This record gives sequence, C-alpha cells and structure tokens, in this order.
Amino acid sequence: MGTTKIAISIDKQLVQKLDRMVRNRVFPNRSKAIQAAVEEKIIRLDKSRLARECAKLDPAFEKKLADESISQSLEKWPEY
Repeated sequence: MGTTKIAISIDKQLVQKLDRMVRNRVFPNRSKAIQAAVEEKIIRLDKSRLARECAKLDPAFEKKLADESISQSLEKWPEY
C-alpha cells in the first residue's frame, strides 16, 4: 500500500514522549508511531460504531428473522 506525506502539529510534551519511545525502540521512527496510533484509533472507532449500531437492533425481531430464514433454508434441503 502506498503512503502519503502529511504535515501535522503535535503538542511538545507529546513529541517528547514519542521521541522517547523511538529511542527505546518501541517504534522505528516517529512516522511509524503516529501511523500505528492513528490506525489503532480508527479501529477502535469502527468497533464502537458497530457496537452502537448493534445496540439499535431489536433482539426479538432479529430472532424471528433468523428463524424464518432457517425454516426457509430447511425446506430447500432434499430429504434422504
């Protein structure tokens, strides 16, 4: 996957912590550290969005829908 260069502004204390992590070889460089942090945050947001959407579902309706689907599927199977 290709990469794109961007410019960002970060709090000085955060940059100091970031540089300490790079010196301690937690990350190979600032860029990789920031990329990992952004990716992790996006994954968390996606998961929480999925959880919020699932919370909107009506369990009784979903069960009924699943049961209907199973009974329709069973009708299509040949008898042995």
